[in-house]
Order: sequence, then structure tokens, then C-alpha cells
Amino acid sequence: MGINVLVPGSFTTVQDGGRKGYQNYGVSPSGPMDAQSFAVANMLVGNTRDEAALEATLMGPTLGFTADNVIALTGADMQAQINGADAPRYQAVPVRAGDRLTMAFAACGVRSCIAFAGGLDVPLVMGSRATLAMKKLGGFNGRKLERGDAIGFRAPRAQLPQVELRRAVLQYYPADEVIVRVVLGPQDDGFAAEEIDRFFAEPAVITGESDRQGIRLTHETPLRHRGDGNIISDGITAGAIQVPPNGQSIIMMADHQTVGGYPKIGHVISIDLPRLAQALPGMRVRFLRVSVETAQELYLLARAEMDLFEERMRALGAQGGAL
Repeated sequence: MGINVLVPGSFTTVQDGGRKGYQNYGVSPSGPMDAQSFAVANMLVGNTRDEAALEATLMGPTLGFTADNVIALTGADMQAQINGADAPRYQAVPVRAGDRLTMAFAACGVRSCIAFAGGLDVPLVMGSRATLAMKKLGGFNGRKLERGDAIGFRAPRAQLPQVELRRAVLQYYPADEVIVRVVLGPQDDGFAAEEIDRFFAEPAVITGESDRQGIRLTHETPLRHRGDGNIISDGITAGAIQVPPNGQSIIMMADHQTVGGYPKIGHVISIDLPRLAQALPGMRVRFLRVSVETAQELYLLARAEMDLFEERMRALGAQGGAL
């Protein structure tokens, strides 16, 4: 007993914290595009940060509930309603068997997370429930959700202690421009100093070809390579900024390939990837240069903030007792 998919939305998949440890075999980690919103949604309903949940892109699904549970919606504002009444984002919300969650086009942001107390009951594949649709791997039958699909809950909770206090700060997303911080390298020596300066000085524009594999950008003046724009293929990580021979860069995201043969001018720092995940085609992207040391400090600060939020959610459970 869990959810029935009445309307699938434009691209809704099961994700979890990602498929770790298989990139050397050519398997992308997948997982959420907006890891921050994903973790918050799970913690709001008492789950671990990487429990299996739904990620909806641009237009969310309509779901019918066949069991009582508690859910949380984070990320993009998809104008969600439960039984015709507005459903709040960034707080835990009880639902009952027979309820209907309806989501529409995103009014703010791109991707929404729908977390369910106890998680979703789909098989583990290579240690993960995340969907890698291009390889038909994991998730629900290795694909995006379709009308008529039914997914069970693994360990639903009809109630959570002090559910009215399970809230997080609402997130809103810019509509015209996003700024992300970048560490140079490892192939920045493939570009002249003036090209690197221009990369940071001039905005790029997100194209409609962007997806879970990468955010594709258009530079008004393509970036110029010192060589032919090719390297011996080496490893790729999320956030890597590849520059193909055409000079139009691509930022690797959750479903990125594991190796690539284009120079990487830099890497978007990990805590800024959610900003890109919530950015629409047509928006400008500006890059801000930071050092490795600064990137590490920012990561540790963000992790500490998330740890504090997790402790607060656990404390609510401890104070209320198990239900």
C-alpha cells in the first residue's frame, strides 16, 4: 500500500542519495539534482537524508494515496494541493488513504522533491534505489513514472511526533540569473588567461537541451581553446565544466557520464549545484572564482547546518515518543 500514479508529470523519477562506488564501471551515481532540498524533505518526515523519494521536473504528478502516511514537499513550487486545498512546502503533512496530491507546473524553480515517511518500496540495484533512466537502471522499472504505476511504502507512519513543528525555511529561486562558485581546473591551462577572465566576466545562458546529465550553456562568444579542444579521456564528477571544441560549456550533473575527453575549465562547487538544478532554460549563469580552501570551508559550513537541522528533527521524535 502506498501511491497510485494518476498523472505522471513531465519527468518524475524515484531517487535516493545516489549509487556510490560504481563510476569505475561506467555507472553514473544518479541521485537528486537538488541534494539539499531532497535531504530536507526526507528529514522533515523522519527519514535518513538519502531515503528513496520522488523527484519531479517542471510539472509534478498527481498521486492517489492507498495508505496513511506523512509527506513533505520541497524544492520548486509546483502549486501542490491535497484534495483541492493548498499543500504547504517545507513542512511535514499527514495524508490519509483516499487522499489525492495534485501538482502543476512549477511557479518557482524546476525540480520538486516529494518525500514519504519510511521511503518507497522499490528494489535496490547496485546498492541504490535511484533511477538512471538512460541506462534503464534502478528506480521503478528503470524509468520515469507513468500513469497507472503503483509504488508501495516501505515503512509508513500514520503520525509523527509534533508534526506541526516539522518545518524548514521556505526556499525561493531567482527567475533571471543564478550565480555559482567555481574552482579552476584541472585543464584550465588549455585556455589563455584572457579566456579564463572572460569566462568569469561574461554570463552564459542555459539552453533547452539541459537535463539530468548536464546543464548546457551558450556563451555569446564561444570560449577559445589553446589546442583542438580534446584531451585523453579522464574521470568526470558532478560540477565539472567541460568545454567541447565548439566553445559552449556543459556543467555535469547527477546523471553525468563517468569519463570525458573535453577539457574541464573548472568545477562548480558541490553546494551550488542545487542552484543550477532549479534554474530554467533561458536564465543567465554567472561564475564566481573561489579557491579549493574556500570551497571546502563552505561545504563544511553547509554540512554543519544540515547536521543541526537533522538533530532538531530527531529531537522532535525523541520528545514525542514513537508512534
